[in-house]
Amino acid sequence: MCRMTLARFRWADIMTHMLEVLGRANSINVQKVMWCAAELDLAVTRHDIGGAFGGTDTAEFSKLNPNRQIPVLRDGDFALYESNAIVRYLCASYGAEWQPGNPKDFGTANQWMDWYLTTMHPPMTTLFWQLVRTAKADRDYAAISEAFATCRTYWAQVDRHLSERAYLLGSDISMADIPLGCSAYRWHGLDIDRPALPGLHAWYKRLCQRSAYRDHVMLPLT
Repeated sequence: MCRMTLARFRWADIMTHMLEVLGRANSINVQKVMWCAAELDLAVTRHDIGGAFGGTDTAEFSKLNPNRQIPVLRDGDFALYESNAIVRYLCASYGAEWQPGNPKDFGTANQWMDWYLTTMHPPMTTLFWQLVRTAKADRDYAAISEAFATCRTYWAQVDRHLSERAYLLGSDISMADIPLGCSAYRWHGLDIDRPALPGLHAWYKRLCQRSAYRDHVMLPLT
């Protein structure tokens, strides 16, 4: 279990802990990092920053990430942003079992992680923002319909892949499962009429059995 503490955010504290994550718990990109850290049993201090908490428009944060987005990882005097890059870094540094050693498997893992960002994330973000963070009166139902149709096609693609294996790379979970695993929780939690995708659902239920996934990903959708 991740030995995670949540500190009241103060910039003066950032250098006092070895592993720091700057970002709010309800961000899917922060959830990737926190789930990964928990699986690796790392001691992490997470600071609420971004969204309603603010803090990304400060000069101090801009030095860590000029894009002013969360999450940011601090590992001693090393800072890193981009959630998938952080997951890769944590696995390479602290959890070799989560980073495939075989070059072909390593390439495939990165393929799925990048596919999530370039392909699945945009329409899933539209669904999430429209159905969770937008008032009903202000929703764009044409955008919702289009995003749902696109996501349904993409999740069916994942389902076909998972119909022959327990996890994205095979019998063992790996860093490849983290980005799509976070998105799968939102897909199954949104108030939508999902198609029956047995391979996808079986994989998702396996993820739900992991305490780190429950603690850091299966949070209220807000």
